[in-house]
Amino acid sequence: MSTTPATGPQGLTDVTISTELLRGALELERTERGVVPHRLPARARAQGADEQLLMAEAQPAGVRLALRTTARVLELDTIPTKRVFPGAPSRPDGVYELLVDGRPFGAAVTTSEQGGDVVTVDLFTGAAELRTGGPVTLRFEGLPEGPKDLELWLPHDEITVLAALRADAPVEPVPDRGRRWWLHHGSSISHGSSAASPTGTWPVIAARLAGVELVNLGLAGSALLDPFTARTIRDTPADLISLKLGINLVNLDLMRRRAFRPAVHGFLDTIREGRPDTPLLVVSPLYCPIHEDTPGPADFDRAALAEGRISFLATGDPAERAAGKLTLNIIREELAQIVRQRAADDPRLHYLDGRELYGAADYTDLPLPDELHPDAATHRRMGERFAELAFGEAGIFGRVSGRV
Repeated sequence: MSTTPATGPQGLTDVTISTELLRGALELERTERGVVPHRLPARARAQGADEQLLMAEAQPAGVRLALRTTARVLELDTIPTKRVFPGAPSRPDGVYELLVDGRPFGAAVTTSEQGGDVVTVDLFTGAAELRTGGPVTLRFEGLPEGPKDLELWLPHDEITVLAALRADAPVEPVPDRGRRWWLHHGSSISHGSSAASPTGTWPVIAARLAGVELVNLGLAGSALLDPFTARTIRDTPADLISLKLGINLVNLDLMRRRAFRPAVHGFLDTIREGRPDTPLLVVSPLYCPIHEDTPGPADFDRAALAEGRISFLATGDPAERAAGKLTLNIIREELAQIVRQRAADDPRLHYLDGRELYGAADYTDLPLPDELHPDAATHRRMGERFAELAFGEAGIFGRVSGRV
């Protein structure tokens, strides 16, 4: 595998990047520079014209090129968008991972020195400055002989424009293998924040262990019970749906208890309009000490920044719970009660306490490095636990064969 500034084909044939070749994306936007995979459709993006949301949904978490081919060489020209935050530690470069017949074959990263765009963002004002650059070529060669399934997973935390795809043999979509489709919605943790690679996020780990196809609607900072997100879930074909709700509502201090309950009911009502019988799992927040009993908003820890590291703290007052401010324990209490109430008429609706994926004992063993997001090892633990709790023989979704 190699990465270089784009130089064009070398005895390879261009492949049209189409919806049939991309899994996990709900829409492709064709631009002068190439194809942008989106995880929310245009109508939802227009209704949620928020910079954080638009950045998050365009980061292709869970999106992969899925090809059936005899090719020995595969090239992708990509234009990544790097984010730079002056005064904060450098962000890791996005990773592109290639699997051959489900097994890791190689990985590549692109750097700003090679090409791509760079956005410099002020942590506190949000002011941003864009510097544009050209495409970078990722080349995977020495692929095994004969027909094979290739999955090229795109970076989960870095916007990428797919400028060109080439191969040295014909390419077709991977045929339907009869796997069920699992759609998952959540916050930055579901998106994959602080995971080391696109197949290292907990939803991808769980999906691969369970042998299901994944649509990841984890939206960093944007799991906010938005009606357009509920409509997107309603209108997206899926055999299984899970919703991990709560943390963003607390750390943005966006909603009070009085509004939260009907908002959750409305979110679920919308999904059930189009998916009345689909198994639906509601997952409450993971254990997060700063917000267990302290409301938001969350903010950067200035002392940590002065030491050259990122960390967060809760700026609310526990006494404000009496006025309706939300905490994680209040969210869990409300979600459990909502699911109990609705399950009387909706037997395919289920609840999972997020602390079964990551609880207080896990925090002692694997603390959250920035007090909000799990590291790579914790993503692995959560993915394995979700695979068992949701897809295991006694799991909510039942057992589906497959292995990592």
